[in-house]
Amino acid sequence: MKSPKWQPEVPHNDRSLLPPPGVDLDTKTVLKKCITARAALAELKQAAEMMPNQAILINTLPLLEAQASSEIENIVTTNDRLFQYQNAETSADPATKEALRYRHALLLGYEDLAKRPLTTNTAEIICTTIKGVNMGVRKAPGTTLKNSNGKVIYTPPVGEDLLRNLLANWERFLNEDTELDPLIRMAVGHYQFEAIHPFTDGNGRTGRILNSLFLIQEQLLTVPILYLSRYIIQTKSDYYRLLLDVTSNNSWERWINYMLVGVEETATWTVMRVKAVQQLLEHTIEYVRAKCPKIYSYELVNQIFEQPYCRIQNIVDRENVGRQAASRYLKELVDIGVLNEMKVGRDKLFIHPKFLQLLIEEPNTFEPYS
Repeated sequence: MKSPKWQPEVPHNDRSLLPPPGVDLDTKTVLKKCITARAALAELKQAAEMMPNQAILINTLPLLEAQASSEIENIVTTNDRLFQYQNAETSADPATKEALRYRHALLLGYEDLAKRPLTTNTAEIICTTIKGVNMGVRKAPGTTLKNSNGKVIYTPPVGEDLLRNLLANWERFLNEDTELDPLIRMAVGHYQFEAIHPFTDGNGRTGRILNSLFLIQEQLLTVPILYLSRYIIQTKSDYYRLLLDVTSNNSWERWINYMLVGVEETATWTVMRVKAVQQLLEHTIEYVRAKCPKIYSYELVNQIFEQPYCRIQNIVDRENVGRQAASRYLKELVDIGVLNEMKVGRDKLFIHPKFLQLLIEEPNTFEPYS
């Protein structure tokens, strides 16, 4: 039944604290879906841990997440541009720069987890990094959420003290309400964070980063590689409709199930990517060792996986060699069909097409080098 208290144009200052009163969050349907989502996450965690060099995953999969999460907010760039400019951000267009800041925010939050659990301060740091300017909790009123037709569909709470009280409750729910499955807490916490809408901008992206970090905090994953925004952008209308349905109709079960399905499907997709990347890495090691034994090193092959748009300087830094030797190594990899060379302005980029195809075009297998 629609809440008589809630009106889209009126600040939602009577936002309920967590856990929502009178609501059974762990229904049989939800718990059943938790089991399969947890199993998919466990498989992803194991697949990632079996990758000898986890920097390959950390340097690439968060970029895919950054592109999709930014696109949800109509900040549009491409995965190719993100890989191209991840080490040359000053030359990128504004949308690409903002998406790259998303990746920085995710990795910054990941590093911060070693010091403390998720807090309001974590969210402020993440949002500030995404936006590139200081983003503290809102002090002034006037923030509204509108649909594509410009109609106000939700007005979040106003007043810094109220927002900070709601955020303190959100923190306690995530970190202390351990009787609930962490996946349920993630889904409920994500709704609450978006309903509080603590910042003037960047709330959606901040909230999606917090989802990834919470899974790591709860030891369901060890690295931030769950590409959940892929699922959300594919189901964008459902995402926003179900968020609003919790506000207007208290429809928690459908929202939680939606998020659990997203975790399961995304984890399964990511497992396939990680396994395919591992197979390509092993194949590339053997191929380069056989074709170019004089330049082969494990570190060289790892570098072209960590940086699928590789620059000569990357090899200089990794191999501790001069630019002439680094250039020769990369050109030999071009000659045997592992890399493609591309000139962008004064810069030479050496692109790893098979690896990028696995990441961006989503095949589950690759053609051997020829």
